[in-house]
Amino acid sequence: MGESSFLSNFLWITDIKTVLFIAVLIGTFFIVKKMEKKKVAFSTRTIIATIIGLILGVIIQLVAGLPEDPSKVTWLQEVTKWYGLFGYGFMDLLKMLVVPMVFVSIIRVIINMGEGEDLGKITFRSLGMLLATTALAAIVGIIVGNVMKLGVGTNIDMSMVADNELREITPLVDTLRGLLPSNVIESMANGNIVAIIIFATFLGLSCKRLKKKYADVIKPFTDLVEAFYKIIVSVAMTVIKFMPYAVVALLANTITARGLSSIISVMQFIAALYIATAIMFVIHLIIITINGLNPITYIKNASKPLILAFTSRSSLGTLPVTIETLTDNQGVDEGIASFTASLGANMGMNGCAGIYPALMAVTIANMAGVEMNASFYAMLLVVITISSLGIAGLPGTATMAVSVVLSGVGLGAYFPLAGGILAIDPILDMGRTMINVNGASTTAIAVGSSLGKVDKDIFNSNNASSEEKKSA
Repeated sequence: MGESSFLSNFLWITDIKTVLFIAVLIGTFFIVKKMEKKKVAFSTRTIIATIIGLILGVIIQLVAGLPEDPSKVTWLQEVTKWYGLFGYGFMDLLKMLVVPMVFVSIIRVIINMGEGEDLGKITFRSLGMLLATTALAAIVGIIVGNVMKLGVGTNIDMSMVADNELREITPLVDTLRGLLPSNVIESMANGNIVAIIIFATFLGLSCKRLKKKYADVIKPFTDLVEAFYKIIVSVAMTVIKFMPYAVVALLANTITARGLSSIISVMQFIAALYIATAIMFVIHLIIITINGLNPITYIKNASKPLILAFTSRSSLGTLPVTIETLTDNQGVDEGIASFTASLGANMGMNGCAGIYPALMAVTIANMAGVEMNASFYAMLLVVITISSLGIAGLPGTATMAVSVVLSGVGLGAYFPLAGGILAIDPILDMGRTMINVNGASTTAIAVGSSLGKVDKDIFNSNNASSEEKKSA
């Protein structure tokens, strides 16, 4: 009995299949390592790792017999747990960097900001672009949902509606107030990036103001900020080089945990979300083109954070990679990259707060037989845009965005009808998170371009050689 408990509760290894697939995962790591030694491009290694992870996840499901509910198959749960060690462990290391990187980057940016530069202008342009692209994403979601007739003709059990309630919804005023850093340490512990940006902005502005009169007194602090920034960037590069290994585990883990049967049952909604995501991606590329940059070059430069966002499902966890790519590959000024990307990981997320709630609202309205007219769509658009403020860039928070939106347009009582879609949320979250990160990157480039802060030489060079040196 003791040995059984040791294997099932401590080691989480009770089946030979668990051992086999752990060994297979480690074997894929050797393949990735061999490509690294052969100097295969970092982006190429990551794409190959994504394909390997997809194939591995499907093989695991086939060996398990394509179960309806993978959570009831013990050895699948064990494989998921061990794969999570490598995949989510990597994400934990990236999240470790988020708070110090954002904090020190914002302070450094403001201290080094030239006299003619306007922080207020950067802030308003960033917020404006994030909210505008989220509104566009919502429009795309509404159109795709109606064209594909999501929820039309679906047989539903209305008895379940009365017995369930929405998740608890926080009023907008409380949400906005919660973004303020009443307790900086608590904000850092909770990953409240907007609060950290606000606090760092006050520190940076004070340092900049005091530098004129008390330069000698302030210098040790500014030197510390500069040194800390160099150190945290070095740590980030060390962590990021493990990304191809983590991608294999992350994607295989998602497919193993959710199963293929659950995906097939709601395939129409999945297709709608990814079609809307693809359309929004094209809109982002149009914005890039309008700003005088080559969209194909942009895609090549952006591959690293987009692949990580897709496999990790965390905008916030991807943030260090997003900032590094914007500065080193896209040529965006460090200050604008840090500031705008950090905001984009917490508000105005095109996928989680734009496309997804719009698709869900259309689906639920059709399922419940609710009439959708011009006033309904106008209200939906307003609610989605406003509620996109303060949505943290972590897996699962899109469900809260849906709760707020459904309540805002009078569909709160029908929230339980979304149960089948919520069950496969991780599959949807992959595409949502990728478009979130792409929206933040596009915003950073657009804002940087409007202020003359995008180095086109860096952008066009693709910086391949320096990237490889960093990631090797």
